[in-house]
Amino acid sequence: MKEILVRNVTLNGKPSDIVMSGGRFSQIAGAGEICPGNVAEVMDGSGKAIIPALYNTHNHAAMTLLRGYADDMVLHKWLNEYIWPYENRMTPADIRRGSELAVEEMAGSGSVFFSDMYFEIDQTIDVVAKSGMRAAIGVTVMENHSLAVEEEKLDFVRHWSDPTGGRIQLVMAPHAIYTVGPEKLRRTAEFARNHGMKLHIHVAETALEVSNCVKEHGMTPVRYLESLGFLGPDVIAAHCVYVDEEEWDILARRGVTVSHCPCSNMKISSGRFPYELAIRSGCRITLGTDGASSNNNLDLREEMKFAALLAKCVASEGEGRLVNGGNPELLPATEVFRWASVNGAEAFGIDGGVIAEGKVADALLVDLDNVRMRPCHNLISNFVYSADSGCIAATICDGKIINAAEK
Repeated sequence: MKEILVRNVTLNGKPSDIVMSGGRFSQIAGAGEICPGNVAEVMDGSGKAIIPALYNTHNHAAMTLLRGYADDMVLHKWLNEYIWPYENRMTPADIRRGSELAVEEMAGSGSVFFSDMYFEIDQTIDVVAKSGMRAAIGVTVMENHSLAVEEEKLDFVRHWSDPTGGRIQLVMAPHAIYTVGPEKLRRTAEFARNHGMKLHIHVAETALEVSNCVKEHGMTPVRYLESLGFLGPDVIAAHCVYVDEEEWDILARRGVTVSHCPCSNMKISSGRFPYELAIRSGCRITLGTDGASSNNNLDLREEMKFAALLAKCVASEGEGRLVNGGNPELLPATEVFRWASVNGAEAFGIDGGVIAEGKVADALLVDLDNVRMRPCHNLISNFVYSADSGCIAATICDGKIINAAEK
């Protein structure tokens, strides 16, 4: 893998020279202190800042094909009458094209990784491998899958090897407690743990999911998953909108990572994420876009802004009730940026999310001359609250440029 030297780029407010080699940051020094020597490629970083890249921890990539298809309706009507019937007609070629669109959009808006949950995963794996991105590809589990289909999926896992040498991992992805029964949830968790895999699942996304779980199992979703022995530090739980204080303590104690998807939650009116309880619990929080059918884009930078603003504008009061007048100090830009960067990397065992020697070379070059970045009193605040994808001059993954703005 060739070396890249980025010269005179702003890092933590200081002009710096940065060398990337073997997929990692191999040397960081002051501007002009590193001699180009035999470095294969030299980039001029003048007028740009380097910051960690973004990690999208909950997505359904191929659903870019459903962008705008069925908007402005309640979740269960949306799923049962529109999304699932549409998906039943999708071919492997459709999955490939949808994944190609998703990868292009994410790389252009600063994400170098996504955790996916879909089907025909060989198509998405191939697209990711060619793109230069990272991904955790979910092997989706549903109760209506026959034993033959289930065994076929598990056999795929047993014989699969990463074609990229480290950028792609497989995870087991039981869809949700309302689409996967208790025995299959247990079997899936056991299989994943026997094979060193993460578990990715939707949890407590809607009030209806919670009420149905109480009716069927006598307890709420987090307590139910805890009773099955499902929860652990290998679990990524998407949404977690309807989770009470005791349940947040369970998630934190078990080391579960939560993927917060503010735009999707607002669009389908799932409810407000309980920021106060989540942050107080100490649970690792990350950000996801969900699919483009319920967002309708895959711009994780936009998720940061929506999360921070939603946390501030209203406050929780009791169970599921909201009041006007929030807390402007809740979820500052630096914290929500951490959710989108280092927290997401850590959740999937990626040694990145920070710009430091020895760390994985995943980064963004931000154009400081872009009008949305001027003036730049605080780089991270500008990136969270003001920037758009046009401010990203280059997206770097594993020490390679996977997207560069056209000039």
